[in-house]
Amino acid sequence: MENDPRLEELRNIFLSAPESTTTRVMAAVLSLALFAVVLGLVRRRVLREEYTPIWLLVAFGIALMSLVNPLLSWLTRSLGAWTPSSTIFFLGQIFLVAICLNYAVRLSGLVLQVKNLGQEVAMLRAQLDARDQREDAAPGPPD
Repeated sequence: MENDPRLEELRNIFLSAPESTTTRVMAAVLSLALFAVVLGLVRRRVLREEYTPIWLLVAFGIALMSLVNPLLSWLTRSLGAWTPSSTIFFLGQIFLVAICLNYAVRLSGLVLQVKNLGQEVAMLRAQLDARDQREDAAPGPPD
């Protein structure tokens, strides 16, 4: 089934089909919009600077794939995909998994930090309570 000549012929038909110019133009415009949005968010300090290179690389990658059609075709053939759109979806899924993993690592670190801070606050509160009890138990100055 894997070496079926009809499947290979069908795959070649899909790969040689012309791509819509409208789709490529829309992808290029969206990549420019993503550049503008990311830079605007960083300028207003809504997006931290450490995330800026990631999102600018994504915008650059979208622009590159939309403007350099042979690159997308080569990548599609290299991955063994049938259509350029499936390659784009695959790359998008890889990006989303990487972002989720990044946030999971950060969240794990923050959970540990919150636990440690909670324990530290509890110890400080216990010390304050002990000090207050000693002050209440100590005889005050004679009247």
